[in-house]
Amino acid sequence: MSELSLRDKIEEALRTVHDPEIPVNIYELGLVYEIKIGNNNRIGITMTLTAPGCPVAGDIIREVDQKVRDIEGVSDVDVHLTFDPPWTRDMMSEEAKLELGFL
Repeated sequence: MSELSLRDKIEEALRTVHDPEIPVNIYELGLVYEIKIGNNNRIGITMTLTAPGCPVAGDIIREVDQKVRDIEGVSDVDVHLTFDPPWTRDMMSEEAKLELGFL
């Protein structure tokens, strides 16, 4: 069995982060817009939240930072929060839509 790539490991870690108000992980919700792997495995993550006033925004950002930082080989992590484009249900994976009853 081949070893997971760094991107696979990052995606796997992001699937363990949940918005406390929605029982689906942030990756399947479509909250992660971009994952960049730069020089020396410096990771850049551009993500959003389901709503700009999300009361647990800081907690989610810290959890993303910590879980990605804990991956072997990662040298640094930059989590960038954006609301452009704004998140919509259309960004969710089919799996997340099914789980939440949107299909």
